[in-house]
Amino acid sequence: MKIKDIRTTTLACRVDPPYASAAGVQSQRGALLVEIETDSGITGIGEAGLGGGATATVIAKTLAPMLIGEDPLLIEGLWQKMFARTRQYGRRGIAMHAISGIDIALWDIAGKVAGLPVYKLLGACRDRVEAYASGGFYQEGKSVAELAAEAEDYRARGFKGMKMKIGRNPSTQTHLRQLLGNSTFCEVDPSEDLARIAAVRDALGPQAKLMVDVNCAWSSDFAIRMGREMERFNLYWIEEPVATDDIEGSIKVADALTTPIAGYETELGLYGFRELIGRGAVDIVQVDVAWSGGFSEGRRIAAYAQAHHRMIAPHAFAGAVLLMASLHFAAATPNAMVLEWDQNPNAVREELLTEPLRLENDSTVKLPERAGLGIELDRAAIDRYRVT
Repeated sequence: MKIKDIRTTTLACRVDPPYASAAGVQSQRGALLVEIETDSGITGIGEAGLGGGATATVIAKTLAPMLIGEDPLLIEGLWQKMFARTRQYGRRGIAMHAISGIDIALWDIAGKVAGLPVYKLLGACRDRVEAYASGGFYQEGKSVAELAAEAEDYRARGFKGMKMKIGRNPSTQTHLRQLLGNSTFCEVDPSEDLARIAAVRDALGPQAKLMVDVNCAWSSDFAIRMGREMERFNLYWIEEPVATDDIEGSIKVADALTTPIAGYETELGLYGFRELIGRGAVDIVQVDVAWSGGFSEGRRIAAYAQAHHRMIAPHAFAGAVLLMASLHFAAATPNAMVLEWDQNPNAVREELLTEPLRLENDSTVKLPERAGLGIELDRAAIDRYRVT
């Protein structure tokens, strides 16, 4: 069996009204599908990070030419080949996004050849994974009461955990958020963020997992001050409190607070996570398999985290294929905790699969038993949201 063709499809959908985190304002959501066709008629499906729209070019111009004609089951060898040949301009960033999408599609092919779901092919640890609702964004006119009602809805639907956004503050003792544009949209005083957290905690109840995501907006000193204020809310974790590259700052925050520090999805690859994990900058490791090297590199990161007694909580905030791939990854990873399930309106997550995921009454998602990723794409939905 040989690789016959590799093609990508860029998808996008509008978000109205837009919503925001400390990292910026979102008025559009997108996904980059990767499909690998073999000469035996088997096609693998993956999803890569969009990389500002440049990822598809890297796949088409650089990676596809070196892979066509190769055996798709030599997954590790192909991964190392892609990584080595993009070393001068890759290792992280867009090149790693591109490798990620291809790797996911190759594992989908391997599962279909073996007649096994990917999580079992990887060595299953469980057949269901606990999911948490990822929401609680800022939105123009959205009151604290409306945020609490959102949290109550998640609880009523069976979620035992929720993550919300904080950090859109006038002064965070760092300039990073202001550089991202729309800095005054839905800006709130830190005391308002604390009131938002209090309302969500009340709505969820004292036993539910409540996580907050700062999206790298704070300085380490500001993060410590806010972290101490938030201790009374019994948070499950504080996510990305400081800039990804401020490893010393994250170490400082992790050492100062009793609340676990989670991150950093914006780090990519084993060598990046080696620094965060090995130096104690994070307590919970958030790998995005569409950004950080697919299943192959994700497993290496998870193993390194396990060797340092750190848990994994996959980041999954894009399209439906990434959500499914992250579910398989979590089910095959011994030190995986929970799966992120984005609850914001997003057609390329909600409409793309002929059989969408379903939350069970115990806040878990069951793994499909079909071969590969176990998904079938709705081609009509792809046509609706295709970027031409």
